[in-house]
Amino acid sequence: MYQLGHYGITMLAYAPVGASVALAGEQVLAILGAVICLSLSTLPDADHQIPLIEHRGITHTLVFALLVGAVMGGGLYLALEVVTGTVDTTLVTFVFAVSAFAIVTHILGDALTPMGVAPFWPLTSRRFTLNVTPAKNRLANYGLFVLGVGASVLAVMAVSALG
Repeated sequence: MYQLGHYGITMLAYAPVGASVALAGEQVLAILGAVICLSLSTLPDADHQIPLIEHRGITHTLVFALLVGAVMGGGLYLALEVVTGTVDTTLVTFVFAVSAFAIVTHILGDALTPMGVAPFWPLTSRRFTLNVTPAKNRLANYGLFVLGVGASVLAVMAVSALG
């Protein structure tokens, strides 16, 4: 998928998560999660810019998702410790989880394409694909983006009505 398609998939996947978090009384956390997810949703494609790194290689794995989550959560942990002297472990865990979630949504998006992904590397290099659409398909990318925006709007409306 291309950038807009990845944004769409991320919004589509995060909408029910964000709505649940907001309905649990954590609206600011829900918004933070959305910002993190969208910010990281295209990170795996940085492999295009890194020499000697294969596209849809290590940056498109669950290992990378966990690494990104650990860096984001760990970075927040250290920042809170240094700045405030206390650490909100719920916040740190949430940031870890949504950061990893963002990478997983990217992997799922690329699994829609014929090229597929090998998400379980290093356990196996077997590629998985749903072979739904080529990554460059404009209709698929714009369609996923519209679906993601729609799901996000519905989530906000649900939170407004129920919360």
